[in-house]
Amino acid sequence: MLTRRSLVLAGGALLLPAVLRVPAFAQAAAIGTAARPLHVGVTSGVHAEVLEVVRDVLAKQDFAVKITEFSDFIQPNVALAAGEIDINTYQHLPFLEAQKQQRGYDFVPVGKTVLTVMGVFSRKHKSLEALPKGARVAIPNDPTNGGRALLLLDKADLIKLRPGADYRATVADIAGNPKGIRILELEAASIARSLEDVDAAAITGNYAVPAGLNPLKEGLAVENKDSAYTVLVVARRGDENKPWAQKLAHAYADPAVKDFVAGKYKGAVIVGA
Repeated sequence: MLTRRSLVLAGGALLLPAVLRVPAFAQAAAIGTAARPLHVGVTSGVHAEVLEVVRDVLAKQDFAVKITEFSDFIQPNVALAAGEIDINTYQHLPFLEAQKQQRGYDFVPVGKTVLTVMGVFSRKHKSLEALPKGARVAIPNDPTNGGRALLLLDKADLIKLRPGADYRATVADIAGNPKGIRILELEAASIARSLEDVDAAAITGNYAVPAGLNPLKEGLAVENKDSAYTVLVVARRGDENKPWAQKLAHAYADPAVKDFVAGKYKGAVIVGA
């Protein structure tokens, strides 16, 4: 669902009236201008906030970006496939690979953006060891982030997954569960709001940070910096080497972006990890 739109016009130029039609070849050549800004899809929260800084960095280079913000993980890829946006920046590689397999998308990564660290949080207990028998633990219900949470719980020795389990793991892959915890699979965006109702919950940084949770300070278990879940700039195949795609990806390494992330998120979000 579309929740917010923002547009940066380089150099203060005006958007061409909607009645004007620019030929397709001219549109392609003019991407990044006031008349044809680069259309970027992103999910709300951390990724949108960082992209706004990237947009401002590019505006100083006379490169215009229009941000289209979505409230779920599915629609940005639907919009990219439909040509409603030029590129998106919100998904990590495991999620991208799963989407390609499930939906047949021909998308490719262009570059890395930020890692929003996943942590396990609790309002009721100070450690995972303190969780009672039969504790209720919430994890994301989307396939890759659900598997990501299970891997984190396995690493913390709360559960044991079958040998060879990876990001595609499901609750069916739990081979050991000494505390008999009950896994609740919830929509990722709703888990932080449900934290009071469960014993613990695995929450990704893009939802933890807006809820006032810092994985590095409050997480009972936290991902390492070498996590495979760094978010990517993603384009349709054939666009990945185009100048506008490369320009967007490279902007995430700008010092202004790194300074913003370090100051705003205090280590809970990491640039280009």
